[in-house]
Amino acid sequence: MASDNKNNLQKHTFHVQGMHCGACTLVTESELKDLPNVTQAKSSLENHSVEVTGDFGDKTQEQIAEELTIPLKSYGYIVSVTKENDSGEKKWSDFKIAIPIALGFAVLFVVLQKMGIVNLVGGGSVTYGTAFVVGIIASLSSCMAVVGGLLLSMSATFAKDGEMIKPQLMFHGGRIASFFILGGVIGALGATFTLSTIATFVLSFIIGLVMLILGINLLNVFPWAKKLEPRMPKVLSKYALGVSKFNYTLTPLLVGIATFFLPCGFTQSMQLYALSTGSFLTGSLTMLAFALGTFPVLALVSFSSLSVQNSSKAGVFFKSAGLVVIIFALFNLINSLVVIGVIPPLFNF
Repeated sequence: MASDNKNNLQKHTFHVQGMHCGACTLVTESELKDLPNVTQAKSSLENHSVEVTGDFGDKTQEQIAEELTIPLKSYGYIVSVTKENDSGEKKWSDFKIAIPIALGFAVLFVVLQKMGIVNLVGGGSVTYGTAFVVGIIASLSSCMAVVGGLLLSMSATFAKDGEMIKPQLMFHGGRIASFFILGGVIGALGATFTLSTIATFVLSFIIGLVMLILGINLLNVFPWAKKLEPRMPKVLSKYALGVSKFNYTLTPLLVGIATFFLPCGFTQSMQLYALSTGSFLTGSLTMLAFALGTFPVLALVSFSSLSVQNSSKAGVFFKSAGLVVIIFALFNLINSLVVIGVIPPLFNF
């Protein structure tokens, strides 16, 4: 901890429990900078910490940490002087349950493929079924917990004026509509590029790698993987996050639209695939399927204070979800190699 009494300003570094993705750093910095006695805040995802500068008077570090936690609690973050054990962090024993769950999901997936009931993976491409399932997993990840936190914060503000249902409907409507329309725009932009077979393979392979990194990050046992996760430019993300600060009738709708631009790796992997389709319709339907996959849990989060990452079983859940995402990633990587003839087909789906 460091302290600087010049001009009554003090500088402290605190641990932040609950940080897992690029959006976490944006949210913590944005919320803490809004506090009247804080002049600067800088978050670190790698260290799960935040450095704050401000005039805290004679308060102890424990009192300052409690004060900083107040605006962050709805997002699932807790500020502390010493490092606490994040939910599920490096608990290898969780894999005893997570591995059977993930393998069970993989077996069910293969059985459903053989029966022709679903078509999640085929021809080296991400289908609508894949996008929907990835959306479900994403909605339960810490990445989407940030979106839920934004919604809870906004909803609380409107609830003071007696508006409970309308803001929720506007947010979810805006989110789903924007994913459909902007997904189509991304797909259409892809049509302006004439991708060769090799270029298409490279893009598909990158999608697989991104999903693999996301899966490894969900396991929460390899800190180095966080540095590899793709992040949206910070300037654009800050503008998207800043929409929630507006205080007028259309705020819920704008916040829902803005979530398309928040730095969530799952969203970005689907956006990358939408670009590779070169089709407005395919791009829009892919992003729509993903958004619909996130809807049930986000709706539940928005109407309650449910947060999976704060559950006692969070470690098992995130490791199970991470292994499932890794399975999807490996399917995608293998099928990409099959499409260009590098390896023979390994799955008869």
